[in-house]
Amino acid sequence: MPRMTWELHVLLLLGLGLGSQEALPPPCESQIYCHGELLHQIQMAKLYQDDKQFVDMSLATSPDEVLQSFSKLALTHNSSIPRGQLQEFVQRHFQPVGQELEPWVPEDWKDSPQFLQKISDAKLRAWAEQLHQIWKKLGKKMKLEVLSHPERFSLIYSKHPFIVPGGRFVEFYYWDSYWVMEGLLLSEMVSTVKGMLQNFLDLVETYGHIPNGGRVYYLQRSQPPLLTLMMDLYVTHTKDVSFLQQNIETLASELDFWTVNRTITVNSGGRSYNLNRYYVPYGGPRPESYSKDADLANTVPEGDREALWTELKAGAESGWDFSSRWLVGGPKPDLLSSIRTSKMVPVDLNAFLCQAEGLMSNFYSRLGNDTEATKYRNLRSQRLAAMEAVLWDEQKGAWFDYDLEKGRKNLEFYPSNLAPLWAGCFSDPSIIDKALKYLEDNHILTYQYGIPTSLRNTGQQWDLPNAWAPLQDLVIRGLAKSASPRTQEVAFQLAQNWIRTNFKVYSQTSAMFEKYDISNGGHPGGGGEYEVQEGFGWTNGLALMLLDRYGDQLTSGSQLASPGLHCLVAVLLISLLLQ
Repeated sequence: MPRMTWELHVLLLLGLGLGSQEALPPPCESQIYCHGELLHQIQMAKLYQDDKQFVDMSLATSPDEVLQSFSKLALTHNSSIPRGQLQEFVQRHFQPVGQELEPWVPEDWKDSPQFLQKISDAKLRAWAEQLHQIWKKLGKKMKLEVLSHPERFSLIYSKHPFIVPGGRFVEFYYWDSYWVMEGLLLSEMVSTVKGMLQNFLDLVETYGHIPNGGRVYYLQRSQPPLLTLMMDLYVTHTKDVSFLQQNIETLASELDFWTVNRTITVNSGGRSYNLNRYYVPYGGPRPESYSKDADLANTVPEGDREALWTELKAGAESGWDFSSRWLVGGPKPDLLSSIRTSKMVPVDLNAFLCQAEGLMSNFYSRLGNDTEATKYRNLRSQRLAAMEAVLWDEQKGAWFDYDLEKGRKNLEFYPSNLAPLWAGCFSDPSIIDKALKYLEDNHILTYQYGIPTSLRNTGQQWDLPNAWAPLQDLVIRGLAKSASPRTQEVAFQLAQNWIRTNFKVYSQTSAMFEKYDISNGGHPGGGGEYEVQEGFGWTNGLALMLLDRYGDQLTSGSQLASPGLHCLVAVLLISLLLQ
């Protein structure tokens, strides 16, 4: 039987009522992992609680043989294959999840890295040692079959071993890996970091960008662009300028991907500005969440389904999958069917790109290429001006996502509103102290267990009551750049709160989690499309970073303080002393 063409796949989707307007290309060419009747029937039969389980299985034989066998089965049952028959088919033609990966203990792992000596609190120091041990559990290495028979796997081959987030996430993820690398360098695991960085550079060489994660079904979407920052982290730590020299053009290529494919023009104050957005114009449900996306599509008019699926993919590209941040302004802003990610110009994405442009300018200067250094310096200046004109709100003291359709800012609170502080993309140092007032005005400092992801509880995982490690970092290290002792003290207290939440939950569960529920004293997080996962790469990385930065001050005690109250007491004491 000839392999099903993409055009036939489009007809299939139309016949199944999965889209009526001009169909977009699928997330990848695989008629098993990305589109086609086999994927559709198996995922819609909901054989597994998590759709990701099926698309993470490898094939027992060639794709052609599997497709031919499926075609015969479909013919026998007039395309209505009973669930039991589908289960038997999968068992016969697919291998269990994870067969293509081997556990890997990093060769550069060693006992007692130096940073542990900085931690004064004995309980926190013992905990940090346990976090350091977890790297050995999160290491993965690909089997050579993934290289020799790539068509049998959804996994994208990577030459070097790597650290995964944990739980259902057994492959690498793009933006997670930045905080993982920060933690690994504190653990003195330099060669592990270099290998992970090389894997990402290889992906850019092959695909022109870094996919969301290490699977073919993620190929057409990326994640927050932190590759240049990863290189800066590595080079600052190792002084390995030759590695930078060898890969500088690859770093430039990755930024070009965002310029060519994700740029949008915004008019403000009679001028035009170029900024960036998340945007994934590829069709069909996300393969790893296929049945959820297909079911959600049944709640909107047929002509809107492809658009819905592109917005879900853009939401996944943002790293915030999913959040009220992408639903606001939609017809029903508490429902996922209202998602409109690509209609927003996000603060954090533009802050990350502004930071990358500044780093690229520095890199080229260091390598003696003044022409390219000037080019990137100018790009950063243009973006700073655009962010100030379009995203900055002087009255509120923060940046805000810009709604392209409605022509106005989204004034809701998200920690990402302060991402330019973390990224160093601001020109006036007093802005940091304005940001502190912004946090106070929104009562964010009254949350004693972590900084909330938003102030809306929609049931999505990137919303209240969840708090996430990378967002704590954006605010804590952003505020810590202030020259004001008070602002620095708030940064420390936010770090103290987060460490105590992580430590408390670890003490109760012996596990680290991808997110935390900061209501009622701090617990593992919830909501969204899957159960909370433990491991967990970026949470461990940030915990080690904060323990390193504030190790002489942090305590494991149970008394959590409100930074607002803490600072108020400090100010009163100082004024009494002065009197």
